[in-house]
Amino acid sequence: MEKIIVKKPTKDDLQKLGVNKWEIWTCNPSTFDWTYSEKETCYLLEGKVTVKTPSEETSFGAGDLVTFPSGLKCTWKVQESVKKHYRFG
Repeated sequence: MEKIIVKKPTKDDLQKLGVNKWEIWTCNPSTFDWTYSEKETCYLLEGKVTVKTPSEETSFGAGDLVTFPSGLKCTWKVQESVKKHYRFG
């Protein structure tokens, strides 16, 4: 199983990816289970999250570019309200 990847992208990285054209998702503080049916890449504009899988715990927040592999089963714990750009595939 692939791992969750967290990076601090540069403005150039974000521009090359076209992040500002991706959809936006928001979520208030909560805890929920999630399964990724396909790869997701997201860029957090606001918030703080910890994602737990059977093999790892990964925390990230505003300014992070995060990639979740297809097939990943996890639990999201949103500690601070999230606003993120995202894309699948």
